[in-house]
Amino acid sequence: MDGKKLEYKGEEALKELQKLTSEADKVQYELLKAILTRNNKTEYLQKHMKGFSMNDVSVFKQKVPVITYKDIYPYIQRIANGEDSSLISGHPITEMLCSSGTSGGEPKLMPSIAEDLDRRTFVYNLIMPIMNQYVTGLDEGKAMFLYFVKAEMSTPCGLPARTVLTSYYKSKHFKTRTRDLYNDQTSPDEAILCDDSNQSMYCQLLAGLIHRQQVMRLGAVFASALLRAISFLERNWLSLCTDIRTGQLNRMITDSGCRSAMSAMLKLADPSLADEIENICSRRSWKGIVCDLWPKAKYIEAVVTGSMSQYIPALEYYSRGKLPLVCTMYASSECYFGVNLKPLCDPEDVAFTLLPNMGYYEFIPLGENETYGNDDEEISTDTLVKLVDVKLGCYYELVVTTFSGLNRYRIGDVLQVTGYHNRTPQFRFICRRNVILSIDNDKTNEEDLHKSIMAAKRLLEPYNALLVEYTSYADTSSVPGHYVIYWEIKHCTPSVLDKVTSPFGPKVLEDCCIAMEEDLDYIYRRCRTHDKCIGPLEIRVVKPGTFDSLMDLFIKQGASINQYKTPRCIKSEAALKLLNSNMKACFFSPRDPTWNP
Repeated sequence: MDGKKLEYKGEEALKELQKLTSEADKVQYELLKAILTRNNKTEYLQKHMKGFSMNDVSVFKQKVPVITYKDIYPYIQRIANGEDSSLISGHPITEMLCSSGTSGGEPKLMPSIAEDLDRRTFVYNLIMPIMNQYVTGLDEGKAMFLYFVKAEMSTPCGLPARTVLTSYYKSKHFKTRTRDLYNDQTSPDEAILCDDSNQSMYCQLLAGLIHRQQVMRLGAVFASALLRAISFLERNWLSLCTDIRTGQLNRMITDSGCRSAMSAMLKLADPSLADEIENICSRRSWKGIVCDLWPKAKYIEAVVTGSMSQYIPALEYYSRGKLPLVCTMYASSECYFGVNLKPLCDPEDVAFTLLPNMGYYEFIPLGENETYGNDDEEISTDTLVKLVDVKLGCYYELVVTTFSGLNRYRIGDVLQVTGYHNRTPQFRFICRRNVILSIDNDKTNEEDLHKSIMAAKRLLEPYNALLVEYTSYADTSSVPGHYVIYWEIKHCTPSVLDKVTSPFGPKVLEDCCIAMEEDLDYIYRRCRTHDKCIGPLEIRVVKPGTFDSLMDLFIKQGASINQYKTPRCIKSEAALKLLNSNMKACFFSPRDPTWNP
């Protein structure tokens, strides 16, 4: 596909979106045919389609199996070691994209070709035209987005190995982005491209504070990254104010690009601005701090779907509930998929319109209670459904075929069809398929765990306490095994929370334990109450800042700050050791949950 066909901007981009979604079936058919034409001489497709017409879509659907990462990994490894890209792709593999690796296991390497950047840029170019339909005046100020890169690695043959966002931020597409699409951004590129996350965070927050009266929108890729920035600001606002007051950049900033860019931005001392910021940040309560520091901001942009939805209360606390939480797009390392055409909708109503020109989509039908799936189960190709044939309200696992060499690859995301835009379905993201807790016959997926957490955390609200982060662990070190849930609680009134988590006041947290169990599914409750193969659920309350330390641990092990998502199920011994070493108190469910045979 000619990359020039993807260079749409502004109103032209919206017109192209209308055309694509009106002809979804045709676009999908032509795209798959183009992929097969491009890649028909690859070793992978020859293996499955040899002897048949290599451009025949029906042959592809009959002969090429549905795969997971372990099936394609040997080919990726061979290319990483120096063999030709033609193993899987008709165009040269230019880089390997590292998945975050924190949702479903170890980081994965995904093949990428040069024109994939054109596809990603096409999606980015849609965002502002869509937003401008709903929010006026965005071109009158700046955008404060906190973007981060991760230090690159190389494969044995020298291919860059980096995250998809690092790839984009270091590309010419990002460097040549235009004002009409992105607004002027507060962060200089030098700060974004600094691979020391602390220096990058410091400089980007400093830039955002300097331009506080011009910021029209703010955010980060994931909600968790924005909350981490607020936590960083709580610890460093005095230093940031000193920089603004004196016009001198803190000595901790040693990166030459950051020093040059930020020194130029500081220019002159501004004591009055420093006083304004200090007066706001020195308040006892930081409720509404985002609105106070950036009073002209019209919305917060971040991913708040799936596991990120648990950050919504914290974001609403810091914005006093005044700023819409906008989730603009749906993407992964494998492929950029779609956009949210109603960006001001409530977070629970976010639905993404899959763009038919990004990749070829197929769907594995799932029952409502089968969203956890299994990597090892063989999927019959006869059961797959194409994009325009999905059914409203039904659940599916997404399968994608790309130009870069993924053929019928299971993404691992569970989606629900919520509606249509023209002839193109819209989907709600439900969960990652493999993030589950399991002790015996129970299988608790990410969404069910999240729902049970939300049911329990409401019991904290009368105590002015806020659940800011959680993860879980299936503890099978004793018999029977049991679920362990780690909670970090923000103390809006420290003395009250101390009472809640003290040995003298365990009832509230014990009630939270049983509330979670009552909200888990039938199988779990049967295993707990009747079969007695699962022990009482345990909540371990950890010290403030523990989940920041957990993130630091994963970043040190190779995760990207930009793509980091707190694992909802912990398997790492080092991570468990960190969590347990920061435990303040533990509480167990005081009784069996109700269960009716």
